[in-house]
Amino acid sequence: MTSWFPDLSTGQGPLYVRLADQLERAIDAGQLPAGTRLPPQRNLAFDIGVTIGTVSRAYSLARERGLVSGEVGRGTYVQAAHARQAPLPATITYATGDRPGPEGALRFDTTAAPENGAAAVMARLTGEICREYPDAVSNYIRDVPQRWAEAGARWLKRNDWEPSPEDVVPTFGAHAAIMTVVAAVTSPGDRIAFEPLTYASIARSIALLGRRPVQVAADREGPIAEDFERLCAQQHPKILFVMPALQNPTLAVMGETRRREIADIAYRHQTYIIEDGVYGVLSRKGPPPIGSIAPERVFYVSSLSKAVAAGLRGGFVACPPHFANRINIAHKMLTGGKPFLMAELVARLIASGAAFELMAKTQAEIARRVGLAREIFSGLDVYLDDVSPFLWLNLPEPWLSGTFKNAALGENIRIDEEDEYKPVRSDTSFHGVRVGFTTVPDIDRTAEGFRTLRRLLDQGPAAYDSYN
Repeated sequence: MTSWFPDLSTGQGPLYVRLADQLERAIDAGQLPAGTRLPPQRNLAFDIGVTIGTVSRAYSLARERGLVSGEVGRGTYVQAAHARQAPLPATITYATGDRPGPEGALRFDTTAAPENGAAAVMARLTGEICREYPDAVSNYIRDVPQRWAEAGARWLKRNDWEPSPEDVVPTFGAHAAIMTVVAAVTSPGDRIAFEPLTYASIARSIALLGRRPVQVAADREGPIAEDFERLCAQQHPKILFVMPALQNPTLAVMGETRRREIADIAYRHQTYIIEDGVYGVLSRKGPPPIGSIAPERVFYVSSLSKAVAAGLRGGFVACPPHFANRINIAHKMLTGGKPFLMAELVARLIASGAAFELMAKTQAEIARRVGLAREIFSGLDVYLDDVSPFLWLNLPEPWLSGTFKNAALGENIRIDEEDEYKPVRSDTSFHGVRVGFTTVPDIDRTAEGFRTLRRLLDQGPAAYDSYN
């Protein structure tokens, strides 16, 4: 039996929710170790001055969260971490870029590669593949040809680091690669660590697999080493998800010293790292990947969606030694397997050099639009990079991110406010928005959209009427 005693004078929501929340915090902090028997419901209700129904509902909520288990007559006990299973979310919300909106709106809420002539190149290569492999394009894939892994190693290469082809697995894009790694190396109830603002679609997706997102503090270089150390010691996350180069959505870039600190902590606590390089592929400069520093702990992921064409759904993951077969099997089980035509097309684009030529066109187009953004948003607190297909705008007082998003929508412009990128519920406000600018074909319309956003910012929310 435990002497744990909750204080319901703090927290938010009904008493039973506060009690369940305090129970979860006590378990996460180690105050209630696995196997601890919780106080009988009647006793705890008397001690803290609530009804037995309140305690019963709190214990039921904790059971739904996978924190405790119990049987009538035996009592309620704290579950071991490996036995916990997080509940599935009650609802599944739209993923970023898939939400309905006004017809004809400027799509500043997506960052797919711009028009770069990829369709014509893909059409030519697809014809060649169909002629050369008529049987393979209409059949199941039985194994992964070496040329696909070699193409992946070439695409993932950064600075002086290039993964061994034997450690590279072709995937259905970066998202599928990340989810495959999560499914393959964690169990239901395991924690996955994220920065306060990140590619939150992954956090929502892991909840569907019964994993639990937790937050690590971050600054302009990404996760803060001291807080990552604390999190590893207290909550033992199995994976840290990071984007060290051109982080989405803040454009933070992790310096080499910080990368080595994070890698060292991961080694000491036996935590894996998923290093998402989907935007970093556009920039060949900067520090070496964490995967080159800690190859035994890092899964390095990237794709062609931001540099060549989003519709290709072609990506790769460079695995720690001896993990490739496990990841390849897991990817097949989760997705049903890769279609030969798509996988061969991606490999051929890379091997022929066409992917790099198309990426150069993408980079040039991005640079043109970044130049416009620098001019139009001059004087504001905005983060830009010459090869980034989006910008992060810290809103001037007294704008709030949700209010500014709605004001932009009123002008038929779709942008993403900060809550789209929060992996967990948080009271912290960043007062920022992400503006993508690669998928509006007409650069003059892009400039017009930028000017409209600037006008809204300069006028302030007092000039915006929500009509509610």
